[in-house]
Amino acid sequence: MLGRALVTLAYLAPCFCKVYEDVAQLPGLSYDFVIVGGGTAGNVVANRLTENPDFSVLVLEAGVSNEGVTDSIVPGLVESLLQPNIYEWNYTTVPQPGLNGRNVGNLRAHILGGCSAHNGMVYTRGSADDYNRFATVTGDPGWSWDRLLPYFFKNEKWTPPVDHHDTQGQYNPAVHSTKGINSVSLSGSYWPIFSRHVIEATKQLPSDWPFNLDMNSGKPLGLGWLQSTIGGGMRSSSATSYLGPEFINRGNLHVLLHAQVSKLVDPSRANGTLSFGGVQFLQGGKLFTARAANEIILSAGSVGTPGILLHSGIGDEVALTALKIPTLLDLPSVGKNATDQPTFGLGWTVNSNQTLDPVFQNATRFDEAFAEWNRSHTGPLSGIGTTHIAWLRLDPEELASNGFTDPSAGPDSPHIEVFLGPGDFGAPPGSHSIFAGIAVLNPLSRGSVTINSSDPFESPVIDVGFLQRDIDVFTGREAIKKVLNFFKAPIWRDYIIAPIVDVGNLTDDALDQFIRNSASSAAHLVGTAAMSTKDARYGVVNPDLRVKGASGLRIIDASVFPFVPSAHTQAASYVIAERGADIVKKAWE
Repeated sequence: MLGRALVTLAYLAPCFCKVYEDVAQLPGLSYDFVIVGGGTAGNVVANRLTENPDFSVLVLEAGVSNEGVTDSIVPGLVESLLQPNIYEWNYTTVPQPGLNGRNVGNLRAHILGGCSAHNGMVYTRGSADDYNRFATVTGDPGWSWDRLLPYFFKNEKWTPPVDHHDTQGQYNPAVHSTKGINSVSLSGSYWPIFSRHVIEATKQLPSDWPFNLDMNSGKPLGLGWLQSTIGGGMRSSSATSYLGPEFINRGNLHVLLHAQVSKLVDPSRANGTLSFGGVQFLQGGKLFTARAANEIILSAGSVGTPGILLHSGIGDEVALTALKIPTLLDLPSVGKNATDQPTFGLGWTVNSNQTLDPVFQNATRFDEAFAEWNRSHTGPLSGIGTTHIAWLRLDPEELASNGFTDPSAGPDSPHIEVFLGPGDFGAPPGSHSIFAGIAVLNPLSRGSVTINSSDPFESPVIDVGFLQRDIDVFTGREAIKKVLNFFKAPIWRDYIIAPIVDVGNLTDDALDQFIRNSASSAAHLVGTAAMSTKDARYGVVNPDLRVKGASGLRIIDASVFPFVPSAHTQAASYVIAERGADIVKKAWE
Protein backbone atom coordinates (compact mmCIF):
# COMPACT_ATOMS: atom_id res chain seq x y z
CA MET A 1 0.00 0.00 0.00
CA LEU A 2 1.13 3.52 -0.76
CA GLY A 3 3.35 5.23 1.77
CA ARG A 4 3.38 2.28 4.13
CA ALA A 5 7.08 2.60 4.98
CA LEU A 6 6.24 5.77 6.87
CA VAL A 7 5.04 3.84 9.91
CA THR A 8 6.94 5.02 12.97
CA LEU A 9 8.75 2.66 15.30
CA ALA A 10 6.85 3.99 18.31
CA TYR A 11 3.66 2.46 16.97
CA LEU A 12 4.95 -0.99 16.17
CA ALA A 13 4.08 -3.90 18.41
CA PRO A 14 6.40 -4.27 21.43
CA CYS A 15 9.24 -6.78 21.42
CA PHE A 16 8.10 -10.06 22.96
CA CYS A 17 10.98 -11.46 24.98
CA LYS A 18 9.59 -15.00 25.29
CA VAL A 19 8.54 -15.41 21.67
CA TYR A 20 11.25 -17.51 20.03
CA GLU A 21 12.10 -17.77 16.36
CA ASP A 22 14.38 -20.84 16.68
CA VAL A 23 13.81 -24.07 18.55
CA ALA A 24 17.43 -23.92 19.75
CA GLN A 25 16.50 -20.87 21.85
CA LEU A 26 14.03 -22.86 23.96
CA PRO A 27 15.29 -24.08 27.34
CA GLY A 28 13.85 -27.49 26.52
CA LEU A 29 11.04 -29.35 24.80
CA SER A 30 9.19 -30.84 27.78
CA TYR A 31 6.26 -28.93 29.26
CA ASP A 32 3.10 -29.56 31.26
CA PHE A 33 0.95 -28.33 28.37
CA VAL A 34 1.70 -28.03 24.68
CA ILE A 35 -0.71 -25.80 22.76
CA VAL A 36 -0.78 -26.26 19.00
CA GLY A 37 -1.58 -22.88 17.45
CA GLY A 38 -0.92 -19.35 18.68
CA GLY A 39 -4.17 -18.00 17.29
CA THR A 40 -7.33 -16.43 18.67
CA ALA A 41 -8.05 -19.30 21.06
CA GLY A 42 -4.58 -20.73 21.69
CA ASN A 43 -3.14 -17.53 23.12
CA VAL A 44 -6.08 -17.18 25.50
CA VAL A 45 -5.49 -20.69 26.83
CA ALA A 46 -1.75 -20.06 27.16
CA ASN A 47 -2.36 -16.86 29.10
CA ARG A 48 -4.88 -18.38 31.48
CA LEU A 49 -2.95 -21.60 32.16
CA THR A 50 0.23 -19.70 32.99
CA GLU A 51 -1.63 -17.69 35.61
CA ASN A 52 -0.71 -20.75 37.67
CA PRO A 53 3.06 -20.53 38.16
CA ASP A 54 3.21 -24.31 38.59
CA PHE A 55 2.13 -24.90 34.97
CA SER A 56 4.65 -24.70 32.14
CA VAL A 57 3.24 -24.02 28.68
CA LEU A 58 4.68 -24.15 25.17
CA VAL A 59 2.77 -22.64 22.25
CA LEU A 60 3.72 -23.90 18.79
CA GLU A 61 2.80 -21.44 16.04
CA ALA A 62 3.43 -22.27 12.39
CA GLY A 63 3.30 -18.67 11.25
CA VAL A 64 5.44 -15.58 11.50
CA SER A 65 5.62 -12.87 14.13
CA ASN A 66 2.93 -10.20 14.25
CA GLU A 67 5.53 -7.70 15.40
CA GLY A 68 5.87 -4.76 13.02
CA VAL A 69 3.32 -6.05 10.49
CA THR A 70 1.86 -2.70 9.50
CA ASP A 71 -1.14 -4.11 7.62
CA SER A 72 -2.12 -5.95 10.80
CA ILE A 73 -1.53 -3.04 13.16
CA VAL A 74 -3.35 -0.34 11.17
CA PRO A 75 -7.09 -1.20 11.01
CA GLY A 76 -7.74 0.55 7.72
CA LEU A 77 -5.15 -1.57 5.89
CA VAL A 78 -6.93 -4.87 6.53
CA GLU A 79 -7.93 -5.41 2.88
CA SER A 80 -4.28 -5.61 1.84
CA LEU A 81 -3.61 -8.11 4.62
CA LEU A 82 -6.24 -10.46 3.23
CA GLN A 83 -4.53 -10.87 -0.14
CA PRO A 84 -2.14 -13.80 -0.80
CA ASN A 85 0.97 -13.19 1.32
CA ILE A 86 3.19 -14.71 4.00
CA TYR A 87 0.59 -13.96 6.70
CA GLU A 88 -1.85 -16.33 5.02
CA TRP A 89 -1.93 -20.07 4.39
CA ASN A 90 -3.32 -19.05 0.97
CA TYR A 91 -5.83 -21.88 0.87
CA THR A 92 -8.60 -22.20 -1.70
CA THR A 93 -11.58 -24.51 -1.65
CA VAL A 94 -12.27 -27.26 -4.11
CA PRO A 95 -14.68 -26.21 -6.90
CA GLN A 96 -18.05 -25.41 -5.37
CA PRO A 97 -21.09 -26.67 -7.32
CA GLY A 98 -23.24 -24.15 -5.46
CA LEU A 99 -21.02 -21.35 -6.77
CA ASN A 100 -21.29 -22.55 -10.36
CA GLY A 101 -18.02 -24.46 -10.06
CA ARG A 102 -15.92 -21.60 -8.70
CA ASN A 103 -13.11 -22.05 -6.17
CA VAL A 104 -13.07 -19.42 -3.43
CA GLY A 105 -10.35 -18.39 -1.03
CA ASN A 106 -10.50 -19.71 2.51
CA LEU A 107 -8.74 -17.20 4.71
CA ARG A 108 -6.59 -18.83 7.40
CA ALA A 109 -3.97 -16.85 9.28
CA HIS A 110 -0.26 -17.72 9.22
CA ILE A 111 0.77 -15.20 11.89
CA LEU A 112 0.97 -15.05 15.67
CA GLY A 113 -2.49 -14.07 16.84
CA GLY A 114 -4.11 -16.21 14.17
CA CYS A 115 -7.25 -14.86 12.60
CA SER A 116 -7.52 -12.21 15.33
CA ALA A 117 -4.34 -10.68 13.81
CA HIS A 118 -5.68 -10.57 10.26
CA ASN A 119 -9.49 -10.57 10.35
CA GLY A 120 -11.94 -7.70 9.89
CA MET A 121 -11.87 -6.91 13.64
CA VAL A 122 -15.68 -7.07 13.91
CA TYR A 123 -16.86 -7.78 17.46
CA THR A 124 -20.25 -9.52 17.52
CA ARG A 125 -21.17 -12.08 20.13
CA GLY A 126 -24.22 -13.55 18.43
CA SER A 127 -27.56 -14.28 20.05
CA ALA A 128 -28.33 -15.82 23.40
CA ASP A 129 -30.21 -18.44 21.37
CA ASP A 130 -26.94 -19.49 19.70
CA TYR A 131 -25.28 -20.47 22.95
CA ASN A 132 -28.41 -21.96 24.47
CA ARG A 133 -28.46 -24.25 21.42
CA PHE A 134 -24.82 -25.14 22.16
CA ALA A 135 -25.90 -26.08 25.67
CA THR A 136 -28.81 -28.16 24.40
CA VAL A 137 -26.88 -30.18 21.82
CA THR A 138 -23.98 -30.85 24.20
CA GLY A 139 -26.07 -31.47 27.31
CA ASP A 140 -23.87 -29.00 29.18
CA PRO A 141 -25.57 -25.87 30.59
CA GLY A 142 -22.11 -24.35 30.93
CA TRP A 143 -22.27 -23.48 27.22
CA SER A 144 -25.47 -21.43 27.64
CA TRP A 145 -25.57 -17.65 27.21
CA ASP A 146 -26.05 -16.86 30.89
CA ARG A 147 -23.16 -19.07 31.93
CA LEU A 148 -20.87 -17.74 29.19
CA LEU A 149 -21.62 -14.03 29.70
CA PRO A 150 -19.00 -13.73 32.50
CA TYR A 151 -16.44 -15.10 30.05
CA PHE A 152 -17.38 -12.47 27.48
CA PHE A 153 -16.74 -9.90 30.19
CA LYS A 154 -13.49 -11.60 31.16
CA ASN A 155 -12.30 -11.25 27.57
CA GLU A 156 -13.52 -7.73 26.79
CA LYS A 157 -11.85 -4.44 27.69
CA TRP A 158 -14.20 -1.71 26.47
CA THR A 159 -12.11 1.20 25.19
CA PRO A 160 -13.27 4.70 24.15
CA PRO A 161 -12.90 5.39 20.42
CA VAL A 162 -9.62 7.04 19.50
CA ASP A 163 -11.30 10.21 18.20
CA HIS A 164 -13.18 10.58 21.53
CA HIS A 165 -16.46 11.40 19.78
CA ASP A 166 -19.68 11.43 21.82
CA THR A 167 -20.82 7.78 21.96
CA GLN A 168 -24.09 8.37 23.77
CA GLY A 169 -26.82 6.43 22.00
CA GLN A 170 -24.31 4.28 20.11
CA TYR A 171 -23.90 1.40 22.60
CA ASN A 172 -25.11 0.14 25.97
CA PRO A 173 -22.37 0.22 28.64
CA ALA A 174 -24.35 -2.22 30.80
CA VAL A 175 -23.61 -5.13 28.47
CA HIS A 176 -19.85 -4.50 28.28
CA SER A 177 -16.80 -4.89 30.49
CA THR A 178 -13.89 -2.52 31.01
CA LYS A 179 -11.88 -5.07 33.02
CA GLY A 180 -10.96 -7.68 30.41
CA ILE A 181 -7.90 -8.07 28.21
CA ASN A 182 -8.89 -7.61 24.57
CA SER A 183 -9.85 -4.09 23.49
CA VAL A 184 -13.30 -3.49 21.99
CA SER A 185 -14.40 -0.08 20.78
CA LEU A 186 -16.68 1.92 18.58
CA SER A 187 -15.03 3.13 15.40
CA GLY A 188 -12.74 6.13 15.70
CA SER A 189 -13.25 6.75 12.01
CA TYR A 190 -16.52 8.69 12.03
CA TRP A 191 -18.51 9.42 8.87
CA PRO A 192 -21.31 11.75 10.04
CA ILE A 193 -23.13 12.29 6.72
CA PHE A 194 -23.43 8.58 5.91
CA SER A 195 -24.20 7.71 9.54
CA ARG A 196 -27.00 10.27 9.76
CA HIS A 197 -28.59 8.74 6.67
CA VAL A 198 -28.34 5.21 8.10
CA ILE A 199 -29.90 6.13 11.44
CA GLU A 200 -32.62 8.23 9.83
CA ALA A 201 -33.54 5.25 7.64
CA THR A 202 -34.21 3.20 10.79
CA LYS A 203 -36.69 5.89 11.85
CA GLN A 204 -38.38 5.88 8.47
CA LEU A 205 -38.53 2.07 8.32
CA PRO A 206 -38.93 1.11 12.00
CA SER A 207 -40.76 -2.16 11.39
CA ASP A 208 -38.31 -3.69 8.94
CA TRP A 209 -35.10 -1.97 10.09
CA PRO A 210 -35.45 -1.09 13.79
CA PHE A 211 -32.59 0.59 15.62
CA ASN A 212 -30.77 -1.61 18.14
CA LEU A 213 -28.72 0.26 20.72
CA ASP A 214 -26.36 -2.69 21.27
CA MET A 215 -26.22 -5.84 19.16
CA ASN A 216 -24.05 -7.58 21.78
CA SER A 217 -26.78 -7.81 24.42
CA GLY A 218 -27.75 -11.34 23.34
CA LYS A 219 -30.65 -9.92 21.33
CA PRO A 220 -29.00 -8.58 18.16
CA LEU A 221 -32.04 -8.04 15.91
CA GLY A 222 -32.10 -4.56 14.34
CA LEU A 223 -29.50 -2.11 13.11
CA GLY A 224 -26.75 -0.68 15.29
CA TRP A 225 -23.27 0.79 15.42
CA LEU A 226 -20.26 -1.37 14.62
CA GLN A 227 -18.06 -2.53 17.48
CA SER A 228 -14.49 -3.62 16.69
CA THR A 229 -11.49 -5.20 18.37
CA ILE A 230 -9.55 -1.96 18.15
CA GLY A 231 -7.92 0.02 20.92
CA GLY A 232 -6.29 3.41 20.51
CA GLY A 233 -6.62 3.24 16.73
CA MET A 234 -4.73 -0.08 16.53
CA ARG A 235 -5.86 -3.68 16.10
CA SER A 236 -6.21 -5.60 19.34
CA SER A 237 -5.47 -9.27 18.68
CA SER A 238 -4.84 -12.25 20.94
CA ALA A 239 -1.12 -11.64 20.34
CA THR A 240 -1.15 -7.98 21.40
CA SER A 241 -3.55 -8.56 24.31
CA TYR A 242 -3.21 -12.06 25.79
CA LEU A 243 0.51 -12.16 24.95
CA GLY A 244 1.07 -8.53 25.91
CA PRO A 245 4.24 -7.50 27.79
CA GLU A 246 2.77 -8.13 31.23
CA PHE A 247 2.04 -11.75 30.28
CA ILE A 248 4.68 -12.89 27.79
CA ASN A 249 7.47 -12.32 30.31
CA ARG A 250 6.15 -15.05 32.58
CA GLY A 251 8.89 -17.61 33.05
CA ASN A 252 6.46 -20.50 32.50
CA LEU A 253 5.21 -19.33 29.09
CA HIS A 254 7.15 -19.92 25.86
CA VAL A 255 5.98 -19.32 22.29
CA LEU A 256 7.83 -20.80 19.32
CA LEU A 257 7.23 -19.43 15.82
CA HIS A 258 7.79 -21.15 12.45
CA ALA A 259 6.84 -24.47 14.10
CA GLN A 260 4.41 -26.38 11.87
CA VAL A 261 2.90 -29.35 13.67
CA SER A 262 2.60 -32.50 11.59
CA LYS A 263 0.98 -34.97 13.97
CA LEU A 264 0.70 -36.33 17.48
CA VAL A 265 3.30 -38.95 18.36
CA ASP A 266 4.16 -41.68 20.86
CA PRO A 267 0.66 -43.15 21.19
CA SER A 268 -0.20 -45.50 24.04
CA ARG A 269 -3.30 -47.01 25.60
CA ALA A 270 -4.44 -47.41 29.18
CA ASN A 271 -7.73 -49.20 29.87
CA GLY A 272 -8.62 -48.85 26.21
CA THR A 273 -8.13 -45.07 26.18
CA LEU A 274 -5.70 -43.54 23.70
CA SER A 275 -3.12 -40.95 24.69
CA PHE A 276 -0.08 -39.34 23.06
CA GLY A 277 3.27 -38.47 24.53
CA GLY A 278 4.08 -35.53 22.34
CA VAL A 279 3.69 -33.38 19.27
CA GLN A 280 5.90 -33.55 16.19
CA PHE A 281 6.67 -30.29 14.40
CA LEU A 282 8.80 -29.04 11.54
CA GLN A 283 11.15 -26.09 11.75
CA GLY A 284 13.99 -25.23 9.42
CA GLY A 285 13.63 -28.48 7.53
CA LYS A 286 14.04 -30.62 10.67
CA LEU A 287 11.51 -32.53 12.74
CA PHE A 288 11.33 -32.08 16.51
CA THR A 289 9.08 -33.46 19.25
CA ALA A 290 7.61 -31.40 22.09
CA ARG A 291 6.39 -33.44 25.05
CA ALA A 292 3.40 -32.69 27.28
CA ALA A 293 3.21 -34.17 30.75
CA ASN A 294 -0.42 -33.16 31.31
CA GLU A 295 -2.25 -32.33 28.06
CA ILE A 296 -1.88 -31.53 24.41
CA ILE A 297 -4.33 -28.82 23.38
CA LEU A 298 -5.15 -28.41 19.70
CA SER A 299 -5.95 -24.79 18.84
CA ALA A 300 -4.97 -24.94 15.19
CA GLY A 301 -8.36 -23.84 13.87
CA SER A 302 -11.08 -25.38 11.76
CA VAL A 303 -8.62 -26.40 9.03
CA GLY A 304 -5.47 -27.14 11.00
CA THR A 305 -7.01 -29.10 13.86
CA PRO A 306 -8.79 -31.81 11.80
CA GLY A 307 -5.71 -32.10 9.59
CA ILE A 308 -3.51 -32.87 12.56
CA LEU A 309 -6.02 -35.37 13.92
CA LEU A 310 -6.26 -37.20 10.61
CA HIS A 311 -2.50 -37.41 10.13
CA SER A 312 -2.28 -38.75 13.70
CA GLY A 313 -4.64 -41.63 12.91
CA ILE A 314 -7.78 -40.07 14.42
CA GLY A 315 -10.69 -39.97 12.00
CA ASP A 316 -12.75 -42.07 9.63
CA GLU A 317 -11.10 -45.48 9.50
CA VAL A 318 -12.13 -46.12 5.90
CA ALA A 319 -10.62 -42.86 4.68
CA LEU A 320 -7.44 -43.27 6.74
CA THR A 321 -6.92 -46.83 5.54
CA ALA A 322 -7.18 -45.65 1.93
CA LEU A 323 -4.27 -43.27 2.64
CA LYS A 324 -2.31 -46.01 4.47
CA ILE A 325 -2.50 -44.10 7.75
CA PRO A 326 -2.95 -46.55 10.67
CA THR A 327 -6.21 -45.82 12.48
CA LEU A 328 -5.66 -45.28 16.20
CA LEU A 329 -9.11 -43.91 16.95
CA ASP A 330 -12.09 -44.30 14.61
CA LEU A 331 -13.91 -40.96 14.80
CA PRO A 332 -15.81 -40.52 11.52
CA SER A 333 -16.90 -36.97 12.41
CA VAL A 334 -13.38 -35.53 12.21
CA GLY A 335 -13.35 -32.93 9.44
CA LYS A 336 -17.08 -33.26 8.79
CA ASN A 337 -19.81 -30.69 9.54
CA ALA A 338 -17.69 -27.86 8.06
CA THR A 339 -19.86 -24.75 8.12
CA ASP A 340 -19.09 -21.31 6.73
CA GLN A 341 -21.19 -18.24 5.95
CA PRO A 342 -21.41 -17.16 2.30
CA THR A 343 -21.18 -13.42 1.76
CA PHE A 344 -21.63 -11.04 -1.16
CA GLY A 345 -22.26 -7.34 -1.63
CA LEU A 346 -24.03 -4.48 -3.35
CA GLY A 347 -22.80 -0.95 -3.96
CA TRP A 348 -24.07 2.45 -5.06
CA THR A 349 -22.42 5.66 -6.22
CA VAL A 350 -23.41 8.68 -4.16
CA ASN A 351 -23.21 12.46 -4.38
CA SER A 352 -21.39 12.87 -1.06
CA ASN A 353 -17.61 13.28 -1.02
CA GLN A 354 -17.39 11.98 2.55
CA THR A 355 -16.41 8.39 1.73
CA LEU A 356 -13.34 6.17 1.90
CA ASP A 357 -12.98 5.99 -1.88
CA PRO A 358 -10.44 8.83 -2.30
CA VAL A 359 -8.15 7.34 0.36
CA PHE A 360 -7.64 4.20 -1.70
CA GLN A 361 -7.93 5.71 -5.18
CA ASN A 362 -5.57 8.67 -4.73
CA ALA A 363 -1.92 8.33 -3.65
CA THR A 364 -1.78 11.82 -2.15
CA ARG A 365 -4.92 11.31 -0.10
CA PHE A 366 -3.67 7.93 1.12
CA ASP A 367 -0.35 9.42 2.21
CA GLU A 368 -2.21 12.15 4.11
CA ALA A 369 -4.37 9.56 5.88
CA PHE A 370 -1.37 7.39 6.71
CA ALA A 371 0.55 10.39 8.05
CA GLU A 372 -2.42 11.26 10.25
CA TRP A 373 -2.50 7.71 11.61
CA ASN A 374 1.24 7.93 12.34
CA ARG A 375 0.78 11.18 14.26
CA SER A 376 -2.23 10.30 16.35
CA HIS A 377 -3.75 6.95 15.29
CA THR A 378 -6.79 8.90 14.14
CA GLY A 379 -8.36 9.46 10.74
CA PRO A 380 -9.86 7.13 8.15
CA LEU A 381 -7.27 4.38 8.73
CA SER A 382 -8.06 4.14 12.46
CA GLY A 383 -11.14 2.05 11.74
CA ILE A 384 -12.51 -0.32 9.14
CA GLY A 385 -14.83 0.68 6.31
CA THR A 386 -17.95 -0.69 8.00
CA THR A 387 -19.83 1.68 10.31
CA HIS A 388 -23.10 -0.15 11.03
CA ILE A 389 -24.43 -3.71 11.04
CA ALA A 390 -28.01 -4.95 10.79
CA TRP A 391 -29.31 -8.35 11.87
CA LEU A 392 -32.58 -9.42 10.26
CA ARG A 393 -34.97 -12.35 10.38
CA LEU A 394 -37.00 -13.80 7.56
CA ASP A 395 -40.77 -13.96 7.91
CA PRO A 396 -41.57 -17.43 9.38
CA GLU A 397 -44.70 -17.68 7.23
CA GLU A 398 -42.64 -16.93 4.14
CA LEU A 399 -40.17 -19.65 5.12
CA ALA A 400 -42.98 -22.13 5.67
CA SER A 401 -44.78 -21.26 2.44
CA ASN A 402 -41.58 -22.08 0.55
CA GLY A 403 -41.24 -25.42 2.32
CA PHE A 404 -38.46 -24.40 4.74
CA THR A 405 -38.13 -24.78 8.49
CA ASP A 406 -36.40 -22.11 10.53
CA PRO A 407 -32.60 -22.75 10.46
CA SER A 408 -31.80 -20.25 13.22
CA ALA A 409 -31.16 -21.03 16.87
CA GLY A 410 -34.30 -19.27 18.09
CA PRO A 411 -36.71 -16.35 17.75
CA ASP A 412 -34.15 -13.72 18.77
CA SER A 413 -31.59 -14.94 16.23
CA PRO A 414 -31.11 -13.36 12.80
CA HIS A 415 -30.97 -15.16 9.47
CA ILE A 416 -29.21 -12.31 7.67
CA GLU A 417 -26.38 -9.89 8.38
CA VAL A 418 -26.07 -6.62 6.47
CA PHE A 419 -22.93 -4.53 7.03
CA LEU A 420 -22.88 -0.96 5.80
CA GLY A 421 -20.14 1.54 5.06
CA PRO A 422 -19.13 4.63 3.06
CA GLY A 423 -16.90 3.33 0.30
CA ASP A 424 -16.83 0.37 -2.06
CA PHE A 425 -13.70 -1.32 -3.40
CA GLY A 426 -15.54 -1.99 -6.64
CA ALA A 427 -16.52 1.63 -7.21
CA PRO A 428 -15.60 3.28 -10.52
CA PRO A 429 -12.39 5.34 -10.28
CA GLY A 430 -13.05 8.90 -9.24
CA SER A 431 -16.50 8.16 -7.82
CA HIS A 432 -17.85 8.15 -4.28
CA SER A 433 -19.80 5.15 -3.11
CA ILE A 434 -21.41 3.19 -0.30
CA PHE A 435 -21.70 -0.56 0.17
CA ALA A 436 -23.99 -3.12 1.76
CA GLY A 437 -22.39 -6.48 2.44
CA ILE A 438 -24.69 -9.46 3.02
CA ALA A 439 -24.02 -12.72 4.87
CA VAL A 440 -26.21 -15.82 5.15
CA LEU A 441 -25.85 -16.56 8.86
CA ASN A 442 -27.42 -20.01 9.33
CA PRO A 443 -26.50 -22.05 6.26
CA LEU A 444 -27.76 -25.60 6.22
CA SER A 445 -25.15 -26.53 3.61
CA ARG A 446 -22.24 -28.50 5.03
CA GLY A 447 -18.80 -29.36 3.74
CA SER A 448 -15.63 -31.00 5.02
CA VAL A 449 -11.92 -30.59 5.66
CA THR A 450 -10.07 -33.72 4.63
CA ILE A 451 -6.66 -34.87 3.43
CA ASN A 452 -5.68 -36.70 0.24
CA SER A 453 -2.15 -37.66 1.21
CA SER A 454 -0.30 -39.14 4.15
CA ASP A 455 2.17 -36.25 3.88
CA PRO A 456 1.18 -33.87 6.72
CA PHE A 457 2.76 -30.91 4.95
CA GLU A 458 0.57 -31.12 1.86
CA SER A 459 -2.39 -28.75 1.70
CA PRO A 460 -5.70 -30.03 3.07
CA VAL A 461 -8.81 -30.45 0.96
CA ILE A 462 -11.32 -27.76 1.91
CA ASP A 463 -14.92 -28.05 0.76
CA VAL A 464 -17.22 -25.50 2.40
CA GLY A 465 -20.26 -26.82 0.52
CA PHE A 466 -21.59 -23.35 -0.24
CA LEU A 467 -25.20 -22.93 -1.37
CA GLN A 468 -25.91 -26.63 -1.78
CA ARG A 469 -29.21 -26.23 0.08
CA ASP A 470 -32.04 -24.26 -1.47
CA ILE A 471 -32.79 -22.42 1.74
CA ASP A 472 -29.35 -20.80 1.72
CA VAL A 473 -29.91 -19.33 -1.74
CA PHE A 474 -33.44 -18.30 -0.76
CA THR A 475 -32.07 -16.47 2.31
CA GLY A 476 -29.52 -14.61 0.21
CA ARG A 477 -32.16 -13.63 -2.34
CA GLU A 478 -34.53 -12.33 0.35
CA ALA A 479 -31.64 -10.42 1.89
CA ILE A 480 -31.06 -8.57 -1.38
CA LYS A 481 -34.72 -7.59 -1.50
CA LYS A 482 -34.55 -6.28 2.06
CA VAL A 483 -31.45 -4.23 1.31
CA LEU A 484 -33.01 -2.73 -1.82
CA ASN A 485 -36.03 -1.69 0.26
CA PHE A 486 -33.75 -0.14 2.89
CA PHE A 487 -32.25 2.16 0.29
CA LYS A 488 -35.73 3.15 -0.88
CA ALA A 489 -36.25 5.04 2.40
CA PRO A 490 -36.87 8.72 1.63
CA ILE A 491 -33.61 9.81 3.29
CA TRP A 492 -31.58 8.23 0.47
CA ARG A 493 -33.44 9.96 -2.37
CA ASP A 494 -30.99 12.84 -2.93
CA TYR A 495 -27.93 10.91 -1.77
CA ILE A 496 -27.74 7.83 -4.01
CA ILE A 497 -26.87 8.32 -7.68
CA ALA A 498 -26.98 4.81 -9.12
CA PRO A 499 -26.25 1.14 -8.30
CA ILE A 500 -22.77 -0.12 -9.18
CA VAL A 501 -24.37 -3.43 -10.21
CA ASP A 502 -28.07 -3.09 -10.87
CA VAL A 503 -29.98 -6.05 -9.43
CA GLY A 504 -33.22 -4.18 -8.77
CA ASN A 505 -35.13 -5.58 -11.73
CA LEU A 506 -33.75 -9.10 -11.80
CA THR A 507 -36.02 -12.13 -11.58
CA ASP A 508 -35.63 -14.55 -8.68
CA ASP A 509 -33.73 -16.94 -10.94
CA ALA A 510 -31.39 -14.16 -12.05
CA LEU A 511 -30.84 -13.08 -8.44
CA ASP A 512 -29.94 -16.67 -7.58
CA GLN A 513 -27.33 -16.67 -10.34
CA PHE A 514 -25.98 -13.32 -9.13
CA ILE A 515 -25.50 -14.83 -5.68
CA ARG A 516 -23.88 -18.01 -7.00
CA ASN A 517 -21.53 -16.01 -9.22
CA SER A 518 -20.46 -13.48 -6.60
CA ALA A 519 -20.58 -15.13 -3.18
CA SER A 520 -17.37 -15.78 -1.29
CA SER A 521 -16.38 -16.89 2.20
CA ALA A 522 -16.96 -14.79 5.29
CA ALA A 523 -13.93 -16.65 6.76
CA HIS A 524 -16.12 -18.03 9.55
CA LEU A 525 -15.38 -21.72 9.07
CA VAL A 526 -16.37 -23.82 12.11
CA GLY A 527 -17.58 -27.24 13.14
CA THR A 528 -14.91 -29.64 11.87
CA ALA A 529 -14.30 -31.12 15.35
CA ALA A 530 -17.71 -30.46 16.82
CA MET A 531 -18.89 -30.89 20.39
CA SER A 532 -21.63 -33.39 21.21
CA THR A 533 -22.99 -35.07 24.33
CA LYS A 534 -20.60 -37.34 26.15
CA ASP A 535 -22.39 -40.50 25.05
CA ALA A 536 -23.08 -39.40 21.47
CA ARG A 537 -21.78 -41.63 18.69
CA TYR A 538 -21.14 -38.58 16.51
CA GLY A 539 -19.01 -35.53 17.14
CA VAL A 540 -15.32 -35.22 17.98
CA VAL A 541 -15.13 -33.75 21.47
CA ASN A 542 -17.19 -34.10 24.61
CA PRO A 543 -18.63 -30.99 26.31
CA ASP A 544 -15.40 -30.67 28.32
CA LEU A 545 -13.55 -30.42 24.98
CA ARG A 546 -11.73 -33.75 25.44
CA VAL A 547 -11.37 -35.76 22.25
CA LYS A 548 -13.74 -38.71 22.47
CA GLY A 549 -11.90 -41.93 23.30
CA ALA A 550 -8.67 -40.15 24.22
CA SER A 551 -7.07 -38.75 27.33
CA GLY A 552 -4.69 -35.84 27.66
CA LEU A 553 -5.95 -34.39 24.38
CA ARG A 554 -8.37 -31.48 24.02
CA ILE A 555 -9.48 -29.16 21.27
CA ILE A 556 -10.07 -25.49 22.05
CA ASP A 557 -10.84 -23.47 18.93
CA ALA A 558 -13.72 -22.70 16.54
CA SER A 559 -13.67 -26.23 15.14
CA VAL A 560 -15.63 -27.41 18.21
CA PHE A 561 -18.68 -25.21 17.47
CA PRO A 562 -21.57 -27.54 16.62
CA PHE A 563 -23.21 -24.67 14.69
CA VAL A 564 -21.86 -21.41 13.35
CA PRO A 565 -23.10 -18.54 15.56
CA SER A 566 -25.30 -15.89 13.96
CA ALA A 567 -22.35 -13.51 14.11
CA HIS A 568 -18.73 -13.08 13.18
CA THR A 569 -16.86 -15.87 14.96
CA GLN A 570 -14.09 -13.92 16.71
CA ALA A 571 -15.93 -13.13 19.96
CA ALA A 572 -17.30 -16.67 20.17
CA SER A 573 -13.79 -18.09 19.72
CA TYR A 574 -12.50 -15.95 22.56
CA VAL A 575 -15.27 -17.06 24.90
CA ILE A 576 -14.89 -20.75 24.01
CA ALA A 577 -11.20 -20.38 24.85
CA GLU A 578 -11.86 -18.57 28.13
CA ARG A 579 -14.20 -21.27 29.37
CA GLY A 580 -12.03 -24.01 27.90
CA ALA A 581 -9.02 -22.71 29.81
CA ASP A 582 -11.04 -22.78 33.02
CA ILE A 583 -12.08 -26.38 32.35
CA VAL A 584 -8.44 -27.40 31.89
CA LYS A 585 -7.26 -25.53 34.98
CA LYS A 586 -9.93 -27.12 37.17
CA ALA A 587 -8.92 -30.56 35.91
CA TRP A 588 -5.28 -30.10 36.95
CA GLU A 589 -5.23 -27.71 39.90
